[in-house]
Amino acid sequence: MSRVFMTESAAPQPDDVRIIRALQIAPRASFASIAAALGLTEGAVNRRYRRLRADGVIRVAGVVNPGALGQSRWLVRLRCRPGSGSAIADALAERDDVNWVALSAAGCEITCATQSRTREQREDLLGQRLPRTAAVIDINAFAMLRQFLGGRGHYWSALQGTLTPEEEAALGSDGPPFTESPVVTREPLRLTPEDEKLLAALAADGRAGLVDLAAAAGLTPGRVSRRLDALLRRRAVHIDVEIAAAALGYHARANLWLRVHPSALKSAGRALAQEPEIAFAAALSGPWNLHAVAHCRDLDELFEFTSDRIGSLTGLQSMEVSPVLRHVKQAGTRLFGDRLVEPPGARTRR
Repeated sequence: MSRVFMTESAAPQPDDVRIIRALQIAPRASFASIAAALGLTEGAVNRRYRRLRADGVIRVAGVVNPGALGQSRWLVRLRCRPGSGSAIADALAERDDVNWVALSAAGCEITCATQSRTREQREDLLGQRLPRTAAVIDINAFAMLRQFLGGRGHYWSALQGTLTPEEEAALGSDGPPFTESPVVTREPLRLTPEDEKLLAALAADGRAGLVDLAAAAGLTPGRVSRRLDALLRRRAVHIDVEIAAAALGYHARANLWLRVHPSALKSAGRALAQEPEIAFAAALSGPWNLHAVAHCRDLDELFEFTSDRIGSLTGLQSMEVSPVLRHVKQAGTRLFGDRLVEPPGARTRR
């Protein structure tokens, strides 16, 4: 994974952040469309995007939603023996059915999210492999019951205000931002072999053109365009703009485990979804019935945020703040240090 990342002196510039925000709104928009909306040249947008991607600041990828296919999603919390956490976290991150992995508590606690495509795959991980791992002291798995924030586009609202309302309107959108929804649909979608190939191509590059997607799926560009629209509309996949938060100055990340009175759970989850520091929020089974991921600039900002704004949530009974020691994987993308790592075979596209 050795690679050269951008230095502190070459941190993202204001126009870089504007381009990132434009991609949040319309992740598959052409460079020409982004340039016209932002008042830049197409060449400048092209160069800046390629540098941001090469430096591990952003990555655009298609992320499959197993809930649309009828499969549940789980959040897993592991306690490990001292010295073993990093190896276990790295092994989990290698799995395709684990799309988010973080190390906390001096490397002795791992939090991961599973997105198993089949029940057998999930039971193999949660019922067989992890419990049999000698270095795992304790394992708790929580089913996601309702997702309040997460998914594509506007999900991390820390960049709201980067563009003017007129600039955002000029970009249009590749679909609505994430809205509160059931985790598992009642009418699961069946994928065809062509769908699977299309989704694999989008996982490698969410901005791949229709000609490339058609070649990968064995379809015509017209058919692949219609099928992609259908998969996006059914939320079988979303085009995720993954951001290395530390590259934008957000160095304090934390898992928030909240115990909320059941009657206030929905309102608390919806309130969390409005906070710009929150990148993900979901109701869970188990004693900690609300989980969120927070990104702050430093630990003092994290303290102020959790004590003042989270601490005042109606119905909150208790809260655990677990700072992330090392982010290993997010939205299916591995990290090296604080930067995103392109998967093998991925190529920079328009």
